[in-house]
Amino acid sequence: MGITGGSLFQITRWDDVEHALRDPQTFSSASNLEHMAPYMGELILGMDGNEHREYRSLVAPAFRASRLAHWEDAVIRPSIEMYVDEIAPLGRAELVSDITRRFPARVICAIVGVPVEDSAQFQEWSELINGGPMHPKAGMAASRAMREYLEPLVEARRAEPRADLLSDLVHAEVDGEHLTDERLYGFLRLLLPAGAETTYRAMGNALTALLLHPDVMERVVADRDLVPALIEETLRWETPVAQVSRVATTDTDVAGCPIPAGGAVAVIVGSADREATRYDDGERFDIDRSVQTHLAFGTGPHQCLGMHLARLELRVGLDVVLERLPNLRLDPAASPPVIEGLAFRGPTSLPVLFDASPSAAEGAIR
Repeated sequence: MGITGGSLFQITRWDDVEHALRDPQTFSSASNLEHMAPYMGELILGMDGNEHREYRSLVAPAFRASRLAHWEDAVIRPSIEMYVDEIAPLGRAELVSDITRRFPARVICAIVGVPVEDSAQFQEWSELINGGPMHPKAGMAASRAMREYLEPLVEARRAEPRADLLSDLVHAEVDGEHLTDERLYGFLRLLLPAGAETTYRAMGNALTALLLHPDVMERVVADRDLVPALIEETLRWETPVAQVSRVATTDTDVAGCPIPAGGAVAVIVGSADREATRYDDGERFDIDRSVQTHLAFGTGPHQCLGMHLARLELRVGLDVVLERLPNLRLDPAASPPVIEGLAFRGPTSLPVLFDASPSAAEGAIR
């Protein structure tokens, strides 16, 4: 369905946001195809109904919580420990460039089956692809480069499958049919950016919250059982994906506001997650909130497939950072961190100081 010209409708209140996300018959995801298909190709984000359910079922098993324990020990913890060990002896760092942008990209590359030594390149491509609607030339170039890189890996998995998600996708079937190349590369262009981009922003938001609230930092350092509450409050307080796109399939209305068929709709998750009628002083960061539910991972048929992986990465990543970088604090010589962005939100820089210590490897040698 094409999007009509004219007004953009925004849905901002919790009940209305939740309803829109749970009602794909009225609020279709097809608008994502118009926005992102030039950069990602045919992607699950723009599918609805049976088509969406069938193709989601192909990748869902890889992201179930029960499947993630292997990745925690094999990839997630070793990756964050490696990056933290690089900066631990220095006593100062910029956590976005040194940690948060690098860590989730390496994890999703390992799960998919992309060589982890190329994860920095995939992080760069991911950011350019996600920014394609704003910078089309750069987004298209990154999309082509990612596909050219992946093509020989795909052909190798066709000939000799391995125990990775790439092999699962290459050999997956829907109603007896294998994925077409366009849908295969559409999955990959979505999974790699989604697995890297949103988690790195969420981790940056959590660290920003701790650094701006030293009293909370002190509590979490002393009691690591508070990390899950820290994660859920961060996801509510600064939702890393603050809005999603939908298109009305029929004439409808939200809270008395008429929306015509074909109307473009921005579902503002970040607003719903701070709504005053649901959260007491919703603008305030508070890990002791009695209500910990939020819409950061969406809801309904398009609820984020990677939410269990994201929570696991955040839990392990924050635990290692707080353990290995003692007395972590903002660098007083630098500007205070700012969480910014429209659709994707996170800090662009986190200059910090901490008590220098030998890396784990150096400590073992000594």
